[in-house]
Amino acid sequence: MAVPSMNVSLSPNWSRMTTADPQAMKNDVAKSKKAARDFEAMLLTPVLDSLQKTFSGDPEDSSPGASDYRLMGTQALASAIAERGGIGIARLIRSHFQTPKVPGKG
Repeated sequence: MAVPSMNVSLSPNWSRMTTADPQAMKNDVAKSKKAARDFEAMLLTPVLDSLQKTFSGDPEDSSPGASDYRLMGTQALASAIAERGGIGIARLIRSHFQTPKVPGKG
């Protein structure tokens, strides 16, 4: 019994990587910055939420949706902090994924 062959390529799109299209490179940098900031905001949200719970006057408001509204405010605060540099997590993530510079080149 013959097994049908599959053509699977795991290699990246080398043609895009080797062309030095400045606009594509700008777009990739902008996307990576945004992804790193969004990730940092996601990490900051539970920290800020627990701080808000600790310092709020009354434990868990009994009105419907109060916890959801508080979480939305906390997420907005975390996003704003990350947009302005955060605590350095986004910068560390981006530096980890940058290609290492070879001495003597570029």
